[in-house]
Amino acid sequence: MPRASTRSVSLVTVERKILLVRGHRVLLDAHLAGLYGVETRALVQAVRRNPNRFPPDFMFRLDGEEAARLRSQIVISNGRGGRRYPPYVFTEQGVAMLSSVLKSPQAAHVNVQIMRAFVRLREMLATHADLLRKIEAIERRYDGQFVAVFEAIRHLTSPRAGRPRRRIGFRL
Repeated sequence: MPRASTRSVSLVTVERKILLVRGHRVLLDAHLAGLYGVETRALVQAVRRNPNRFPPDFMFRLDGEEAARLRSQIVISNGRGGRRYPPYVFTEQGVAMLSSVLKSPQAAHVNVQIMRAFVRLREMLATHADLLRKIEAIERRYDGQFVAVFEAIRHLTSPRAGRPRRRIGFRL
C-alpha cells in the first residue's frame, strides 16, 4: 500500500470504506493502513505486538469465504503480489484502540475522521429508523385510506430502492 502524506482525509472517503461484516461495521486493515500512511504489514505487526488491546470484538480476521466475497466486490488481488492471508477487519472500538498503538500526527488526525464517520453513520441509521416508525404510526392512524401512498414510501425507503443496478463486465 503506498504511503500517504499528511494530507487531509475526508469524511466521505472514510465512510465509503466502512463495510458490514458479521453484523459489524468495520474497516479493512489495508484501508486503515492507507489512511494512516503506513504499510499494511506494519499496521498488523503493531496490532500483534499488543494483543491485549484487540479482543475479538475489536478486531477479527475474515474467513476464506468472506475474503473471497470481498475480493470479488472490491477487486483485491489474489495473484502474485497480492495478499496471501485473509485480511483483518477493525470495528469502531478497534479503530479507536489503533490510535494508541500507532502514534503519529497522521494517525491522530485520521482517527478523528474515522470516529466522525462512524458517528455520522449511526445518526443516519437512527434517523432512518425514526422515519420508518413515524410512517408506521401514520399508517395505523389512517388505515386503508392511503395504502398506495404508504406502499410507495416503503418502496422508496427500502435498501434496494432506486434505479436498478448496472451490470459490470462483458457479456458473452
